[in-house]
Amino acid sequence: MSATSTPSRARSRPTFPFWAQILAGLALGLLLGLLARTFEIGWLAATLTKIGEIFVQLLRVAVPPLVFTAVVVSIANLRQVTNAARLAAQTLVWFLITSLLAVTVGIGLGVLTNPGEGASVSRDDATYSGGSGSWLDFLQGVIPLNILGLSAQSSTETTDGTVSVTTSLSFNVLQIVVLAALIGAAALAVGEKAEPFLAFNRSALAVVQKLLWWVIRLAPIGTLGLIGKAVATYGWEAVAPLATFTVDVYVGCAIVLFGVYSVLLRLHGLSPLKFFSGAWPAIELAFVSRSSVGTMPLTQQVVTRNLGVPQEYASFAVPFGATTKMDGCAAVYPALAAITVAQIFDVNLSLTDYLLIAFVSVVGSAATAGLTGAFVMLTLTLSTLGLPLEGVGLLIGIDAILDMVRTATNVAGQALVPTLVAKREGILNLDVYNGPRGDIVAAPESVSLTEPVAAGQ
Repeated sequence: MSATSTPSRARSRPTFPFWAQILAGLALGLLLGLLARTFEIGWLAATLTKIGEIFVQLLRVAVPPLVFTAVVVSIANLRQVTNAARLAAQTLVWFLITSLLAVTVGIGLGVLTNPGEGASVSRDDATYSGGSGSWLDFLQGVIPLNILGLSAQSSTETTDGTVSVTTSLSFNVLQIVVLAALIGAAALAVGEKAEPFLAFNRSALAVVQKLLWWVIRLAPIGTLGLIGKAVATYGWEAVAPLATFTVDVYVGCAIVLFGVYSVLLRLHGLSPLKFFSGAWPAIELAFVSRSSVGTMPLTQQVVTRNLGVPQEYASFAVPFGATTKMDGCAAVYPALAAITVAQIFDVNLSLTDYLLIAFVSVVGSAATAGLTGAFVMLTLTLSTLGLPLEGVGLLIGIDAILDMVRTATNVAGQALVPTLVAKREGILNLDVYNGPRGDIVAAPESVSLTEPVAAGQ
């Protein structure tokens, strides 16, 4: 019998979708974190903490080159997109509209539930030694400090009489976006002489995208560590004194995420179910990583591959949104926190104060760009209202618990606005938006920015 008479068939292997891997990591992290906390297993808690920190660090390390190259290339490619200036203006307008709706939800929920009156904390315990946010932070977040958008911070630690000084570098993503946009515009003005520079940026972008997708594949392990750390570190005893405030933040973010966003999608003739099924990988990663910037590569991929937003536009809108579009951290949370602090310190807020909260939330989001957590935005809100900054110290203990849902809301909004704007401008690929959802990690690792992406009507 001939050995070649029967063609061989490739064996199909069962696949484990990326979202299912994330959920599995989350469930295992919950279990291990609970074990570490219940039985006080110090080495396990330390291991989970280190795993989560390494994963977030890996995500963040490639963000500066990704943002710079993506924005430079996308700005250069905007010459292939009609009404580029109109797209940018619509993006900014919808950032403001959705932020206003989110802060309205936060204020309304705070007024209805009075989270500060039910808080079992004493104002005598209020301490805060950190910095305060100001409108100068907003300006500093826009104007690049140097060509790399880097800043250095030094810390001093004394151990057994030995003083050690550690210097760490951090980057401001908004400054990198502004710098890259200016350089991209300059490259357009230069014309043909800038082609080698643009070709280098395209090549660098492809390399960085490949690197980041290798890191993103580690997300299930990172999820295990991040959730495990949260469970091992924080318990009900940390949440109980501010239980109403904690519930309000989660409920407020959920209303914005699944209520406000769904209504906006319906008003634009889009299915909310399709949106959330497409954006869910990024929302899920944002929840566990607590980093809008770290999630940005995945956000950009789901916006283009699952939601049908043209790559040239998404490469500008998503990085810009990751630094300035924060409905959770800069709208819902500071509104509820300001009301809570005011009630703890027996300060009555007037209608003018509530309008100030809305104004700060809508206009001042960029003040948090490149900074950790939402404390800059919170101190900016408190200082604008004349409330004691010491109240921030009462909220620090549970910030990690709140930051998960805040960041998930941020990222959902960062995916929503480009989708709405693309639909309004008639460049959204509806076949992609309404099509079946594949495993985002199984898709090709890089998307070419050198050719225009076809847009469906």
